[in-house]
Amino acid sequence: MNNLSVSPGLQEALWSSEPVSSSARSPQKKRCSRPLTLTDRVHRRNSPSPPSPPPNMADSMEIDDSLYSRQRYVLGDSAMHQMAQSSVFLSGLGSVGVEIAKNIVLAGVKAVTLHDSRQCDVWDLGTNFFIREEDVQNQRKRVEAVHPRVAELNPYVQVGVSSVVLDDSTDLSFLLNYQCVVLTETRLNLQKRINHFCHSQQPPIRFISCDVLGICSRVFCDFGESFEVLDPTGEEPKELFIQNITQDNPGVVTCMDSRTHGLQTGQSVCFREINGMTELNGASRHVTVISPYSFAIGDTSSLQPYLHGGIFRMVKTPKSFSFETMEQQLHDPQLLIPDFSKPEAPLQIHVTMLALDLFQEQHSRLPSTGCLQDSELLLKLTEEVNETLKNKVCVNASLVRCLSRCARGCLSPLAAAVGGVASQEVLKALTGKFTPLQQWFYLDAVEVVQPLQSLPVEEFAPRGDRYDALRACIGETLCLELHKLRVFMVGCGAIGCEMLKNFALLGVGLARCSGEVCITDPDLIDKSNLNRQFLFRPHHIQKPKSITAAAASLDINPELQIDAHLKKVCPATEDTYSDAFYSRINLVVTALDNVEARRYVDSRSVSNQKALLDSGTMGTKGHTEIIVPNLTESYNSHRDPPEEEIPFCTLKSFPAVIEHTIQWARDKVRQCYSTDTFTPAVLFSSYVYLSSAVLIIHLPQQCCSNDTLTSALLF
Repeated sequence: MNNLSVSPGLQEALWSSEPVSSSARSPQKKRCSRPLTLTDRVHRRNSPSPPSPPPNMADSMEIDDSLYSRQRYVLGDSAMHQMAQSSVFLSGLGSVGVEIAKNIVLAGVKAVTLHDSRQCDVWDLGTNFFIREEDVQNQRKRVEAVHPRVAELNPYVQVGVSSVVLDDSTDLSFLLNYQCVVLTETRLNLQKRINHFCHSQQPPIRFISCDVLGICSRVFCDFGESFEVLDPTGEEPKELFIQNITQDNPGVVTCMDSRTHGLQTGQSVCFREINGMTELNGASRHVTVISPYSFAIGDTSSLQPYLHGGIFRMVKTPKSFSFETMEQQLHDPQLLIPDFSKPEAPLQIHVTMLALDLFQEQHSRLPSTGCLQDSELLLKLTEEVNETLKNKVCVNASLVRCLSRCARGCLSPLAAAVGGVASQEVLKALTGKFTPLQQWFYLDAVEVVQPLQSLPVEEFAPRGDRYDALRACIGETLCLELHKLRVFMVGCGAIGCEMLKNFALLGVGLARCSGEVCITDPDLIDKSNLNRQFLFRPHHIQKPKSITAAAASLDINPELQIDAHLKKVCPATEDTYSDAFYSRINLVVTALDNVEARRYVDSRSVSNQKALLDSGTMGTKGHTEIIVPNLTESYNSHRDPPEEEIPFCTLKSFPAVIEHTIQWARDKVRQCYSTDTFTPAVLFSSYVYLSSAVLIIHLPQQCCSNDTLTSALLF
């Protein structure tokens, strides 16, 4: 542990077998002899060791809110219970496969079966964060090395291992035990066969395939001919005031104060409190969007003239999606465009990666790094595949040659991003929540390697170390630049853990190259952190995040040099994080959860002319911003539009300012007293007769008529 810099007292706190304060530690359930599932999550508060419940009882069970609180408010209880009853088969434990395994186990599905037949290789050390040097030395199977480390992420999930041989003659009936099948590192012909089997079942088995080859990646989804999504957006329905409704065909609704309605054509809205055109009150109408501030609702010419007032609210309606098989989609793909600056890229990558699949089928290998003959052969195959497409594309020869050179390699950050996308699709497939990906998604990092094409082949040749997969993509010179980097990262939460994992796989800040990663976070680990901060385990609860994350990163790559701090980055700590401190670093990374801290770190980065990488998440949304001195605007130089509403999870579970409590109370009153029975007058009576605000809140749940309401108030 020579590469981890902490004080002796902090080291003792980190490595002691007990947490810093046992009284402060969240109560832990006793571990059962088998891995627990979400169906086991019953808090029988009078019994410290609950018996195992019968299967398929998740709907009657209580979700472990101390672990899943943040995720629960994003997905909802119904989705959580559906996940708790679902099993996933995952084949391939390379860079993207292990990402998917990690993510879906943390999410809390019922069971995950890991399948892989390959042996640990030195290349895996730079792409798979659950494979260690001793696994390579002992020639262990990848699934044997990864399985116990995945299983310990979540004791509620049954993590199994499959040794079945997947080939063209395999009986696929064993897949009937799963609700979702995920394939990585699988031959295209075998993918098509398994996909056809899954698609033909009733109900269909949800199918996802995912691959990362060098600088290019792809995800394919097939959820059956009719896949119903109950909540396409996951957003809380918005309520807006009405400025005007025309008496016309079609009638046009205009929002008050030019507020954006956020609707889409085909959605529905319902109305209330309209004066004049009262026929619309309580009615639901389909929407045709005209502008961000107005929409049409059909014929209103026969209704009374609109006078004033009124509120509309979006009505969530289920939406059905139809998927085709992979065989059907290969030659007429339905593509998602992630980067509108290059809309032709997805189809170009599609045809190139199909040619790469064909190359593998013919030669039982990927193109050799720097082999011109292989490169020209791949280009020829790409042109042949392009001729089979319904909508042909201009073949990108530069892309083909780049991919030929680095197809054996892997960019671990690209694998992390695509693995996250594929994992989200797994959750969509199991829960029917959020709009699914239809049907191909391609993401590339071509811009990273295009300037390197003139470098000699030797730059990309393997050297027998953990960075060979990275070297095949970016070359030895850039690898050394990463090794020499001195990075300052603020925050070690969910994003911070992912960043540290990526730093470890990339070799950012190596001791032998005088590099360093300095991290700071004053927080201690809480049980709810374990759901998304994968470097932490239950025995780390109440220990410092920064020191624990640093130690876990050194497990992934012992060559790192990490300096862990427990301080905030604020004006009070400028004696530590001084101008002299900033002069020694190359890059600042923020993994923070509030704007105030971001603005301060940005101001320090700007004044010291340091590049800043900022990231953040809220629910299923995220952002990242790269700030480069003298090239881009800084974080403080732009103002985001004001939030129209307080984030749901913040409001319900983590209120921090007085505005949160006010909005919480307004929402609670609106939910509880939204019927005709519970008028403002009745609410006032409640305060007169009932002694507790809690009783008032629960009163609507107990009373369904005026008679029972009167009884409740009197007695």
